[in-house]
Amino acid sequence: MPVVIRPVTARDRERWSILFRGYRDFYELEPDQAVLDTVWGWLLDDAHELQGLVAEQDERLVALAHWRRFSRPSRGGSAIFLDDLFTADDARGRGVGRTLIAHLQEIAAREGLLEVRWITAETNVDAQRLYDRIAQRAPFLTYVAPAS
Repeated sequence: MPVVIRPVTARDRERWSILFRGYRDFYELEPDQAVLDTVWGWLLDDAHELQGLVAEQDERLVALAHWRRFSRPSRGGSAIFLDDLFTADDARGRGVGRTLIAHLQEIAAREGLLEVRWITAETNVDAQRLYDRIAQRAPFLTYVAPAS
């Protein structure tokens, strides 16, 4: 069966939650229903910057992607930032992640945006095998400073 990429809708809440919990578990984040509720609210709020895509196959959600547009001042344009990408264990290795990223590339091209950009953990070597085939590594390090 083909994979269908589409925006997340209100009817996806339960199946999206399973995938998003899987994403958070993968990154060893503590379970937190408040986070799920907050992110879900953002996804359904047309005024919020966060957008959501899901990959559906055989009437089942098999992956999610959370993304947003952002400004690139150094290049004088805007781009897409892919915040979260997660594929269910039993759907990995079948091109679903690649299809989601390609869909975002199509959105970027259609809107005249510069690129699709994302980060991943250094330890996420499975994802890096895909990313190294479809994109260039950026020569930048990511830093995080807590709010003071």
